[in-house]
Amino acid sequence: MNAPPQKWYSSVTRYQWLVLIIASLGWVFDTFEGQLFNLTRGAMLADILGVQPGDPAAKRWGDIFLAIFLAGGTLGGLLFGSLGDKIGRKPVMVLTILFYSVFSGLTYFATELWHVGVLRFLVAMGVGGEWAVAAALVAEIFPKHARTHAGGIFHATGVLGTWLATLTAMQVGSEWRFAYLIGVIPALLTLWVRSSVKEPDSWQEARDSGRPMGSFSDLFGDARWRKRALLGMALAAVGLGTFWGVCVATQDLTRELLLKLGVPAAQAQKNSQFAYGIIQVLGAGIGQLCFGPLCARFGRKRSFVVMHVLSFIMILAVCYLPTAYWHMLVLLPIFGFVSLSIHAGYAIYFPELFPNHLRATGASFCFNAGRIIAAPMLVFSGYVKTWTTLPNAIALLGGLFLVGLVVLAFLPETKGEDLPEG
Repeated sequence: MNAPPQKWYSSVTRYQWLVLIIASLGWVFDTFEGQLFNLTRGAMLADILGVQPGDPAAKRWGDIFLAIFLAGGTLGGLLFGSLGDKIGRKPVMVLTILFYSVFSGLTYFATELWHVGVLRFLVAMGVGGEWAVAAALVAEIFPKHARTHAGGIFHATGVLGTWLATLTAMQVGSEWRFAYLIGVIPALLTLWVRSSVKEPDSWQEARDSGRPMGSFSDLFGDARWRKRALLGMALAAVGLGTFWGVCVATQDLTRELLLKLGVPAAQAQKNSQFAYGIIQVLGAGIGQLCFGPLCARFGRKRSFVVMHVLSFIMILAVCYLPTAYWHMLVLLPIFGFVSLSIHAGYAIYFPELFPNHLRATGASFCFNAGRIIAAPMLVFSGYVKTWTTLPNAIALLGGLFLVGLVVLAFLPETKGEDLPEG
């Protein structure tokens, strides 16, 4: 008689759990720093520009700064991802966390537009680099049978960062500067990283083998890794483009609906923040937790395909069905579940595509080069919103989810495979 299969976590060690907790906390604050601007930019830019909240100039500069953030994330991801392979996961985690926490705190003193632009770029460098190194570390530390679940949990904890940013933004209101002081707190996490994390054996072995660690010429010089890097970049561009152009815009859709229903502007703002930052993100967190088990059962590619298709269907529902606030509160968590679950897939899938000496470099290139490809989406989305209604614009932009199906057709399935060694 066959013994019943063991739970995926049954053989996970205390140290592996510790690494997952530390990596997840880094990602929580990583997400907090990224989302905080999105939730406070109305008050911030109205203050700096000397205009009323909702002024077209503030909206335009908000989109510009989001594009700058994507560009900074790309540069930081490529730089720190390569360094993560060259000098190790631990020192680069420390450096990237310091980057995004210190420069976020300095935003408290911003009084000019260029201050905001420079600081958002530097924060984004740390944000982009930390994800790649932490995702690679989790993939390397956990055994094959637990890798997908751990990767899904790692990325899903980013929901806590969004909640923290949302509650912070709602609490500070127009006093936006105080929100950025909280961004200094993650610097304390670096002490725990330095004292608790050790380099994975696979990284040590790759370094001792004499291979070129973190080499972009090696990444693109080998046809196997080049193809995976470019396709992974395209897949991430779909997810990040739809995130900034579609998922975040549900806050605007909700606010517009509430204003049409006669809700006062200040209350409509708070209700839309709650609907997006708490309710939609709740669905996103559940979806990201579920994506790992789905990948383990049905495979990476099939799970991605199903979620991309459902995301397109659900954004049409969100754009055209609601006629009351409670409709949004019902639809948004479902949309969050399907549309943002795929982001957990990047933490699971991208590290599995590359060998030990290129893992952080390759995963970082996929995720962060995808940011720069997605950056024009912000400009394009602003343009689309000027010549059609907001629901029509968001529905049109949601068609990008279907582009992901084409990309997935050319990527390999990694279910049940060992991490490549080169």
